[in-house]
Amino acid sequence: MRVVVSGATGRLGGRVAARLDRPQRLLVRDAARAPRIPGAEVAEAEYADAAAVRAGLEGANVVLMVSASEGPDRVDRHRAFVDAAAAAGVGHLVYTSFAGAGPDATFTLARDHWATEEHIRATGLPYTFLRDNLYADFIPALAGDDRVIRGPGGDGRAAVVAQDDIADAIVAVLRDPGPHAGHTYDLTGPQALTFAEMAAALTAATGREVRYHDETREEAYASRAAYGAPDWQVDAWVSTYAAVAAGELATVDPAIERLTGRPATPLAEVLRRS
Repeated sequence: MRVVVSGATGRLGGRVAARLDRPQRLLVRDAARAPRIPGAEVAEAEYADAAAVRAGLEGANVVLMVSASEGPDRVDRHRAFVDAAAAAGVGHLVYTSFAGAGPDATFTLARDHWATEEHIRATGLPYTFLRDNLYADFIPALAGDDRVIRGPGGDGRAAVVAQDDIADAIVAVLRDPGPHAGHTYDLTGPQALTFAEMAAALTAATGREVRYHDETREEAYASRAAYGAPDWQVDAWVSTYAAVAAGELATVDPAIERLTGRPATPLAEVLRRS
């Protein structure tokens, strides 16, 4: 079975490539940065370059499509990749989506994931969607230099999930994709935590106090203005917290354990390992 892993130079795709103990092709933007995996082929393509993507996917039975880097043209790049996969006759497409993906999702980028899912469905390709919750690995980055997590998350909860767990779940699907065709899995951690609880976990892990400040929406936009980021990016940052406040990331699902055979990793353990 020929497996293609996209995004292999990134944190998630790289984890998958390192774990996948079978012949594979790594589809990357820069071949010089591709991980050195014994026996792996390397193909170079940007998602928007349909011809290069099609060439990189030729002969693939199953393809992991790691979602592209964030940007205002992300859905267009995803559609180009999906169309190239269909043209290449890919047997099964595994797409890393996001929890709560939907046309009216509070988190703006979850709407992009929904649009991508819909486009994949429209091609008729066999698919599996893996909807990841917030990455537990990224929680430390939410705290500023003053060790305060700021955002309009209220008392909402998120079932943050370890990237290692996601990678293991992806590998399980890639090794035997048939039973997972047409399925959508919510990949979550074992607990849904408030931002205050995440701050407490960071405090326990580092020995230095981290706290959470619940901003209003207006305060959230004002506190991020200094970064000079484009409007779409600021909207994404703020709407992440708003989605948590709305309860859209609170569901805890057993999919990690069902796919990998072991329980999902708690945030405290992820922080201890980092």
